[in-house]
Amino acid sequence: MRLIYPELSWHQRNDHFTVRHREPPLTFDGMEDLMPHLIDATSACKIIPFQMEVLARHREYLSRWVEASLPMGICDADVFSTTEKQSGSSSEYIVVWVRETSDPAYKVFSRGNKWIVMDAIRDNQLGQFASFADAMHMIRPVLPRPEKIVAA
Repeated sequence: MRLIYPELSWHQRNDHFTVRHREPPLTFDGMEDLMPHLIDATSACKIIPFQMEVLARHREYLSRWVEASLPMGICDADVFSTTEKQSGSSSEYIVVWVRETSDPAYKVFSRGNKWIVMDAIRDNQLGQFASFADAMHMIRPVLPRPEKIVAA
């Protein structure tokens, strides 16, 4: 039996991981006889899209954010599972309701390593954010955000 070693690499530009399964090098007598076979052997390659999911800490933050946003016109927010799974997108999304309409006003989900805020009524993308807190802050800036450290 021969072991296959995975090699994992992150591609920042395309927001995905690449996994290559490589066989270990053979070192024994008779290596010359196997060289044509080793050169012809192809390695299996699978693309694994990077995706963030809605975690317990995001749900806790969402709860605090909704509570703080009530005086500013936010009625409710909830987490739903997607019916159509898309590669690189989270399997859950957040829907936010405002007082002015009975339809959801905002939809928040992750794609790759970014949080996307959508206008749920018009289906327009409003922004991409590095953190969940930044995405919610764009909708209503009611909770203090951690200060960014700036080097002098």
